[in-house]
Amino acid sequence: MDDTQKNIRIPDKKLAAVCGLFCPACHVFIGTHEEPAKLAMMAQRFQRPLEEMQCNGCRSEKRCFFCETKCTMAKCAAGKGVDFCGGCPEFPCSNLKEFQTLAPHRIELWKSQARIKEAGYETWYAEMLEHYSCPQCRTINSAYDLKCRKCGHEPSCEYVQRHKPAIEHHLKNR
Repeated sequence: MDDTQKNIRIPDKKLAAVCGLFCPACHVFIGTHEEPAKLAMMAQRFQRPLEEMQCNGCRSEKRCFFCETKCTMAKCAAGKGVDFCGGCPEFPCSNLKEFQTLAPHRIELWKSQARIKEAGYETWYAEMLEHYSCPQCRTINSAYDLKCRKCGHEPSCEYVQRHKPAIEHHLKNR
């Protein structure tokens, strides 16, 4: 296990997005910290400079262009004094509902918000590590890694096992 994989196994709120996404399982985060060639391909696909693609987590100072320019949830949560969208009396708002429907890596946002509210982000974080880890080699994979990016085990993680049809449909149609 490399240093990035070791370091992200310690709960860190900057890696827990206010919307309920788990940053260590984000393909942009993984590209930034472990797979620079994949990040470069993403930058090319989005026609963005590589520096704008790099991300250290949704609550960090270095966020990818999408989170930096298009995410409304972080500012909204800060303005309402809540750490996570699930703590807001308007949850789930129309912005979050729309965001959730646009990509399969967001399917479990409501479940994540409920778990964070019930057990705290540290417990949720530990559960997400398991949810996105390869059952064979323990590598954290993104929702779009159908096979483990290290050992090739299929499915790459529990999340992919649960949502493979939606993920495959998304990948085929983008």
